[in-house]
Amino acid sequence: MTENTASKSIASKASELLALHQAPEILQMVNVWDAITARVVGDVPGVKALATASHSIAASLGYEDGENIPVDLMIDAVGRIAAATRLPVSADLESGYGNPGETVREAIGVGIVGANIEDQMRPLAEAVDQMAAVMQAAGAEGIDFVLNARTDAFLKGKDRDPSEVLADAIERGRAFLDVGATTVFAPGLLDESTVQALVDGIGWNKVSVINVPSSLPPARLQELGVSRISYGPWTQRVALTALADATAELVAGDPLPEGTRPLN
Repeated sequence: MTENTASKSIASKASELLALHQAPEILQMVNVWDAITARVVGDVPGVKALATASHSIAASLGYEDGENIPVDLMIDAVGRIAAATRLPVSADLESGYGNPGETVREAIGVGIVGANIEDQMRPLAEAVDQMAAVMQAAGAEGIDFVLNARTDAFLKGKDRDPSEVLADAIERGRAFLDVGATTVFAPGLLDESTVQALVDGIGWNKVSVINVPSSLPPARLQELGVSRISYGPWTQRVALTALADATAELVAGDPLPEGTRPLN
């Protein structure tokens, strides 16, 4: 593949991912953490795009979450995932590893066409500059990059007045959209009234959530106007739970579980 052809392929995948976020149907992004999980998940009928999970990638390489993994290892990991699938891939790039614009530029260079970038509840002006730098870097690469701008208002606001936390999330979300973000990611275990308030405050088809045990079902989230669901490290936890359970059965003398199938 020539460099020009590769560039067109990345541009095409970026436009495809953007269209999926703008479609009326909610986009489910099942999180993966290496090439084999990308291939397995990407081959499941109905899967239209993939998202990486920074926590899962870091764990698979022996690092704690929270930008403890060296940025070059993260870029290599997400590049291997992008190369393993025909689908567009959005990468969880934490807070940008000290230089979100450059980190996104490098990620685009290995085939990534969207990213989560965390605000970590920095002062609003600083967080907005961070998101603007991402979109400027992506614009220089000439693609329709999908920025799923993450606010940690709910994750870091558990000891605050819930109404103030919600107001912060909406204010930040609007500011991130103003500098070019595609969607606003507000992770946390959110009840229906909170999700509705976020959609009302940020915009229809502009809110992205994470689903964890006890979260609202996808069909209801779509009715409320949510654009995107992801699952973060929970998909890796599902896989590791199955592995631990199978290991316990094997060491107890049981055969391999029925239904186990080869996966390329």
